[in-house]
Amino acid sequence: MVAGAAVAVMLMGCGPIDANSAGTGADSGSGDNGGGSTGVVPLDNPKGTERGLAAIKSDKDRAAAVKLIGTVPTKGRGAKTGYDRDEFGYAWADSAEGVPFAHNGCDTRNDVLARDGEDLKYRSGSKCVLMSLTLHDPYTGRTIEWKKQDASEVQIDHVMPLSYDWQMGASRWTKEKRVQIANDPLNLMPVDGSTNSSKGDSGPATWLPPSKVVRCSYAVRFAQVALKYELAVTGPDKDAMLAQCA
Repeated sequence: MVAGAAVAVMLMGCGPIDANSAGTGADSGSGDNGGGSTGVVPLDNPKGTERGLAAIKSDKDRAAAVKLIGTVPTKGRGAKTGYDRDEFGYAWADSAEGVPFAHNGCDTRNDVLARDGEDLKYRSGSKCVLMSLTLHDPYTGRTIEWKKQDASEVQIDHVMPLSYDWQMGASRWTKEKRVQIANDPLNLMPVDGSTNSSKGDSGPATWLPPSKVVRCSYAVRFAQVALKYELAVTGPDKDAMLAQCA
């Protein structure tokens, strides 16, 4: 369910790809899909508590995006030695400190599904456990009619993958801080499951959402997470991020 864990082995030997063609599948972003009308521009959503990932379109916002991304420091990716998903706490903990939605009695997965979904239907007697919803996936532009019996059709992407965080310095963090980044809605995006699986623990130089219209917004969100948690990105990843908004 979490980008950056099980499929990491698939990424060995992958080199940088062109920043304007990164991603998987056909381009679905030629129109105003990809969440462009169903979410909030990340520049206006610095806490990640608002729905979706709307496209950045105006020249003013693109300039602001470039400026923001430009402040992200760079360094090489460290070793993956010692990485394990459990180092970031058990999945979807409601006990994370200092992040929105924590300690509300609902697990993180259901929190972000409720944040981004429409036509929410809960399990009888529950205010947390979602049984079905409609999701406008920003990464592909698809509208997904999700049901809990097919739970993996929608996965929660860690925009800045946990393995990537580990290699960029999270290996030296306290467990509490790792639990924070793993459950911070700023770093979480419900998306098409197969698209999320294709990402693995890739940075923006080797993976971008298939929908081109949302790639600048994705780069901004990646930068927002890096800056909040004082993490660097690789030089090629920063170049790719800047290219999406330039």
